[in-house]
Amino acid sequence: MANEDLSRLKIDKSAPGTRRPRRKRPLFWVVIGLLIIVMVILAMKGVFTPKVEVEVATVSQVYPSQAFTLLNASGYVVAQRKAAVASKATGQLVWLGVEEGSRVEEGQVLARLENRDAMATRDQAAANLNNARAGLEQAKAELHDASLAYDRQRDLVAQGIVAKADYDSAEARFKRAKAGVSGAEAGITAATAALRGADVAIDYTLIRAPFKAVVLTKNADVGDIVTPLGAAANAKAAVVTIADMASLQVEADVAESNLEKIKVGQPCEITLDALPEVRFRGELHTIVPTADRSKATVMVKVRFQEMDRRILPEMSAKVAFLERPVRSGEQKPFTALNPRAVLTRNGKKVVFLIRGERVEETQISISAPVGDMVRIVSGVKVGDKVVLKPLDKLKNGSRIKTAEK
Repeated sequence: MANEDLSRLKIDKSAPGTRRPRRKRPLFWVVIGLLIIVMVILAMKGVFTPKVEVEVATVSQVYPSQAFTLLNASGYVVAQRKAAVASKATGQLVWLGVEEGSRVEEGQVLARLENRDAMATRDQAAANLNNARAGLEQAKAELHDASLAYDRQRDLVAQGIVAKADYDSAEARFKRAKAGVSGAEAGITAATAALRGADVAIDYTLIRAPFKAVVLTKNADVGDIVTPLGAAANAKAAVVTIADMASLQVEADVAESNLEKIKVGQPCEITLDALPEVRFRGELHTIVPTADRSKATVMVKVRFQEMDRRILPEMSAKVAFLERPVRSGEQKPFTALNPRAVLTRNGKKVVFLIRGERVEETQISISAPVGDMVRIVSGVKVGDKVVLKPLDKLKNGSRIKTAEK
């Protein structure tokens, strides 16, 4: 009975409603359609177009003086008057009143050495001078008394009242007193000289600025032993190094073959690497009359016509030797570009401005050429990168790659 019951449990596949209906799947074609649309969009944007290899030019800032520059040279700003300030005495540095960058006047005390022994010597010399002055007064009093006695004895001996021996004694006393005054005066001179020497010894312990300048470096600190020669162990010779900022000049090397292009008094323009946006007017001050045989160059010195507090010694500098002085209207820079980057399309001047891996056709306005550059009035700014060539293969939005050098 159990087997018969199990056989009845079979499913009748022919019975209606047992087969599931087959569902339609349009998703595949939707995906295919979207892919086709994306491919068309990418193709329109040039994704599948090969990149054009181009050369790049930079929009730069140009000064009018570059059109009449005869020669360029590089060098450094150097102070023509510079000193390592030290002391003529040996001692311990007990006070230092300046630091790097301090501006000092001529004769200003910069530092002081320990000077107790020099002060004691000066006090002794001053006391000796006072003693010599007192001795002079005493000698003068003795001379006055001797002079009176001598005059009396001379009158009395003429009258025969006193003996000739008494007169001779008074005369000798008068001469001794007179010599004593001379000796006292010489003693004052010697004491005065000794006091002056003591004052000089004290002044040697005061380190002064020899001229108006700026402190460049501090070579010693309080507590250091300072000696004129600096030969002792751990001793310092120079306390500070100073420079006269009014004596700053640019020292540059010029090739021997270019010497005919320059002359003393020639106008120049100076550019400092630290201040690239500023051009300083200069003048060729001197051509050093010797050559460097290893470099085949001659040193020249260019003087600043106007000094600026921002100019510092040892700054890197570039000098442009000009054919003529810069006029008043030629001092401001302008924007310039290589003319090979400019293209004419539909009667308009355009450049291809680089935006990442693509170019953007940009209309510009240009002015008269200056040298081998063309002046840009509007459209691009300094620092912009533009395509130099090839221009004939480009259009707005073209993909590019930089030419390998």
